[in-house]
Order: sequence, then C-alpha cells, then structure tokens
Amino acid sequence: MESPCCILSPQADHVVRQPIRGGGNARSAIKQRGTVSEDLVKKMATSTSSKLSKAVKQHYMDLPQGDKVQAMYIWIDGSGEGLRCKTRTLDSEPKTIEELPEWNFDGSSTYQSEGSNSDMFLIPAAMFRDPFRRDPNKLVLCEVLKYNRKPAETNLRNTCKQIMSMVDNNHPWFGMEQEYTLLGTDGHPFGWPSNGFPGPQGPYYCGVGADKAYGRDVVEAHYRACLYAGVDICGTNAEVMPAQWEFQVGPTEGINMGDHLWVARFILHRVCEDFGVVVSFDPKPITGNWNGAGCHTNFSTKEMREDGGLKIIEESIDRLAKRHQYHIRAYDPKGGLDNARRLTGRHETSSIDEFSAGVANRGASIRIPRAVGQDKKGYFEDRRPSANCDPYIVTEALVRTCLLKEEGEEPRDYRK
Repeated sequence: MESPCCILSPQADHVVRQPIRGGGNARSAIKQRGTVSEDLVKKMATSTSSKLSKAVKQHYMDLPQGDKVQAMYIWIDGSGEGLRCKTRTLDSEPKTIEELPEWNFDGSSTYQSEGSNSDMFLIPAAMFRDPFRRDPNKLVLCEVLKYNRKPAETNLRNTCKQIMSMVDNNHPWFGMEQEYTLLGTDGHPFGWPSNGFPGPQGPYYCGVGADKAYGRDVVEAHYRACLYAGVDICGTNAEVMPAQWEFQVGPTEGINMGDHLWVARFILHRVCEDFGVVVSFDPKPITGNWNGAGCHTNFSTKEMREDGGLKIIEESIDRLAKRHQYHIRAYDPKGGLDNARRLTGRHETSSIDEFSAGVANRGASIRIPRAVGQDKKGYFEDRRPSANCDPYIVTEALVRTCLLKEEGEEPRDYRK
C-alpha cells in the first residue's frame, strides 16, 4: 500500500504527490521524524546537465581567449533569496571595481519590474576571481537600481553600505556560519533513503565515513573554489542533520561581510549545478525531530576586542533584548515567518517569542563563547538569523542597535 507525501512547488499552483512505499514502517517513520517541507521544489529526479561530458566541455575551456576577459555579473533577484547571473566580454582584465562598466537586464523576468518598464541597472559592487573559468576572468557582484536609479526593493546592500560608513572607526567585524542542506533534484535530501529516513541525529555532526557524511565532494569543491575566488571562507563542517553542512565566512569587516557571503552562496549554487544536486537554504527543510538551518552571526567591535570589552558586549546584549522583534523581522526574508518554523526552543534554538542570552548556551538567542567570558573580551554570537537571511540587513541591524544605539521597532532613516 502506498501513502502519499505532498510537496508543494513554489513554481506551480498544485501539489505533487510522491508515493512512499514500505507500508506501515514508512508511515511510522514519517510520523516520528517528520515529512519533507512544502517549500522544497519538486523537479526531475536527476540533473540532466550534470550528465553532459565535462571532458568535452574542458576541450573548449582550454582554448586561448586572447586579451579578452569574461566577467560574470551576479545579482540578487526580486525574491530576496535567489541569485541571477549573466556574462559579458571585456577588452582587458579589470584591476579595480571602477573599471567595470554598468550593465542592465530585464527585471520583468526576475520579479523586479513590470514588462512595460523592465530595464534595471547592474552597478558593479565587488569583484572576485572566477573559479569556474579561472584567471583572468571575474565574478562581479552587483547592486540593482530601478529605472529611476533608486535601489531595487531587494537591494539591501545600498542602505547597509551607508550604515557601515557611519561606524568605520569602530571596525565592526562579522563572522557568519552558513548552514545549508544538499538535496537531489527531486527535493529529497541527498543520500537519504528514497522511501524513508536515515538513522536518528547523533553521528553526523563533524562525522566521517560514507554512512555519516553525505556529499563531501560538493563541500570540498566549494571550499577550494571560494579560496581561489578570494572569498574570506574560514572553515567548514558536517552538521547535525545528515546532508546538512556549514561553511563559515569571516572575520570580515563592514560591508564586505555581505559581499563575501553572497558570493560564497553563488559559488555553492554553481558547484552543486556541476554535481547535479541542489542546495537549499530553507531554515527548516525537514519537519519533525531534525535540526533546522541557521546563519549564526558573530559580531565584535574594536572596543569589544580590547581589555574589558565584556562590559561593552553586555551593554550591547541589553540593547538587543529591547529590540528583539525588530531583529526577528530582519533575520529572514519573510519578516520572521521562515524563522518561526526553526526557532522553536528545540534543536539548539531559542524561542522566537523570547529573548535570552548566556555563556556557552546554544539554546539562547545570544551566546557568549566560554573563552570570551574567561578573557573578559572578544565577541558574541547572535544565533537567530535564518539560513536564508540577507547578510546585509543582518549586519546592518546589529550595527544599528549596538553601535548607533537605536531604539524602538523601526530603523532610523539617517537621510532625513
């Protein structure tokens, strides 16, 4: 007998029913450990692109390109989560961001404009080496401006840059821990049994072995590609749920944090494309007794890192406690709705409704590392941001509350 498991595709207005075979055992497993999140996309079971011959492709990639340079322009689309890209030819290798030309694209096809007025501007903001085409080719992260040259709604970098420029002397450092889940192209977690679930959580965190680490080839390829590109990646590890991994970016100062994390995400999407799998930043891809995915954000200022800095850390935590709802709204692209599935007070999370802080407490909103408590200086970790957060608004919110000492539930407009 078959029991249907429903997956709702965000690209269609219907529910796709997947049969789960195995009778009572499968149904029992689903009841105990959860079902696949409705946000996962139902697609083909296998990526056809990944089956194309890479050896044939390499023949062409090895051809000389003369003095010309391929620059891949990357931007955040109207969903606030998706990334888009396209490539143009430059006559020579750019050495600075100022040497890169502006470009445009059709915003009506990226959820960013209407067809009757669809041209959007791409403004180069950060440049990296291209790990796919290699030197001298470039990856170019762009801001998006509308037809009237005002920032697009999902261009959160624009305001973040303004806020960071106001606190230059404080040298705000960030380190973000990006968790993610690898999926097959059918939306099923990579390496999981097709008709059930793997063993309970416990052996997978930092695990070693084919029965514990699912998809390490993707992780290693992504790590090396980030290093080549110049991304400030500083580590990686397998996470608590099988097929869930984490990479860390930082310490990175100011606006660079958002730039480097977005490019690291782009590189991960491209690496997964080559391997024929999908990366999900959904904060709770599998419901039930499985860990969600966050983007824990470590934060410090010059004063916090100096002797006696613990006092400044504690003062900042007091300010954060008074603006909990403002930060919750900023910490996922749906204003807290995504995080509500993750921040339940279980699975190493705090409750979304309550603010808490503690030393070495991974069930708190804010964790002070034990070494920081002992040294009386250092940094703190905000564990609330979701895996699909926009790092620009997360880092901006921390600066607004902790350094600009804003109060209330709305951010201040400094242009007035």
